[in-house]
Amino acid sequence: MILLLSHWFNISPAVLSPVLDILCYVLAFRYISRDFIKLSIIATISFAGFLKLWGMLPLRLPGLLLHPLIAALAGGALVGIGVGMVIRQGGSCGGDDALALSISKTFKWRTAHAYLCTDIIVLLLSLSYIPFQRIAFSMITVTVSSFLVDFVQNAGRREKLETTMKNISDRNSEAYEKSENKRKVNVYAHQENGSY
Repeated sequence: MILLLSHWFNISPAVLSPVLDILCYVLAFRYISRDFIKLSIIATISFAGFLKLWGMLPLRLPGLLLHPLIAALAGGALVGIGVGMVIRQGGSCGGDDALALSISKTFKWRTAHAYLCTDIIVLLLSLSYIPFQRIAFSMITVTVSSFLVDFVQNAGRREKLETTMKNISDRNSEAYEKSENKRKVNVYAHQENGSY
């Protein structure tokens, strides 16, 4: 969204980033905690500062312009793993994370689906100035990143949940057996007395 608005309104991404983050936090306020807000404010300020810093530096990174599929997959993997680690620790990398998490909670969607939904909307709007072929590779990036965010956020938790559920089930079985044995003892006692 930052790049879209920057393109059409010629506003610096370093300015747009905190403004959009604040708007997303306001929309998601009902679903986020104070700790989440504190961590997110740090992330928002850091992101805006690094956008400004990297924009001033003449960096020379290996060009993947001729290999857009590799760039899309690598970008999706790096974003997905990074954002997943931040969310797993209870923070966010910006307002879009808060928005996606609140959509996930509101509609009872997996986090991956909420991220993908918001990203697809932005990419469809971006067709107004980015060629379709590049949007197609961006779709690969957001699909990979969305599902990796979900995977990293929940890694190891599914097994823990299954173990917890098994322990609860075992305890319930033990409790049932004890109550059933107690009931049988009571039935036998009543039969000996001639009453039911």
